[in-house]
Amino acid sequence: MQVADAATSGTPTAQSAQRVLVAADKFKGSLTAVEVAERVMAGLRRVVPDLVVEALPVADGGDGTVAAAVAAGFARREVRVAGPLGDEVSAAYALHGDTAVVEMAEASGLQRLPEGVFAPLTASTYGSGELLRAALDAGARTLVFGVGGSATTDGGAGMLSALGARFLKADGEPVAPGGAGLAELASADLSGLDPRLGSVEFVLASDVDNPLTGPKGAPAVYGPQKGASPEDVQRLDAALAHFAKVLEGVAGSRAAEYAAAPGAGAAGGIGYGALLLGAGFRPGIEVMLDVLGFGPALERADLVITGEGSLDGQTLHGKAPAGVAAAARAAGKEVVAVCGRLALAPEVLGRAGIRRAYALTDLEPDVATCVAEAGPLLERTAERLARDFLS
Repeated sequence: MQVADAATSGTPTAQSAQRVLVAADKFKGSLTAVEVAERVMAGLRRVVPDLVVEALPVADGGDGTVAAAVAAGFARREVRVAGPLGDEVSAAYALHGDTAVVEMAEASGLQRLPEGVFAPLTASTYGSGELLRAALDAGARTLVFGVGGSATTDGGAGMLSALGARFLKADGEPVAPGGAGLAELASADLSGLDPRLGSVEFVLASDVDNPLTGPKGAPAVYGPQKGASPEDVQRLDAALAHFAKVLEGVAGSRAAEYAAAPGAGAAGGIGYGALLLGAGFRPGIEVMLDVLGFGPALERADLVITGEGSLDGQTLHGKAPAGVAAAARAAGKEVVAVCGRLALAPEVLGRAGIRRAYALTDLEPDVATCVAEAGPLLERTAERLARDFLS
């Protein structure tokens, strides 16, 4: 069985909780965070019809971040921007007052590539820069830039170009889009960057802290996920190192410092470009919990339900359930989790602040069926949770 209880008895105790907060991330490939919340709420109320349930879909800065912000009350704004291959796509950001949540995956994510197509050497973040510019045009004074799920490894060069930077070859022509083109970079000019960037609060929200290059850098760690061969990884790593070196001549020593800084390697190095623009790096889930109003919702809750598609070792390194659990534990609130697949031992869950985890695979061992029928299975899982903790 994949149900794990962090309590020493191994058996949950029925709770007197009457107000529940559902703060879960998406089940990637099957349910959005909003759909997860809806299914959990439906299952809970079958067991406790009069239960007060508040839903706050969460995200850690990667794909799904805009959707989580919209669910929390932000307005969805759509614009036409360049996709990772240069074709025009419709991408969204979220706006509330003068705060914008911009998700780079909306413009430059893997989901923007045709099925089965990868472009590790040539995919560009230009559209992400256009999204940021659109948010500035809409009056944003705080930019929360969620990065993750990228198709790109260009160090943010495309994004910077869309915001006014120029990257030229020796013949004075612009370098080709994508990370590989940066190998021909001869000069960089940042003087044309949008001046509004100097007067806004710019937050880089990411769940990874990799540097730009090297064994733990963007090409080596994440390049293969984007279709990069070992030879491509070497080529991209050298090109990004050259990119940072050329920028030293323009931005001084801070260009080298940013290249080595945590978060520079996020989303194919777009973190590096954001740091050059003055962004401050923060773990994505911490930023999003603040933006989404998690604190007040947590105060109102007696029990918190979090989760994501797979609870595994990666969950503990900045993913949404770990962030939710840490905040809830600090507030003295009990946390349980739902997931598609569970790969964490009870004692590990306990250290993360999660009392018990319920996996869809407890009900349906076949993973493909779990993905295809995630909604109904999640409702049944929530019924089990309600009987254990709320009845």
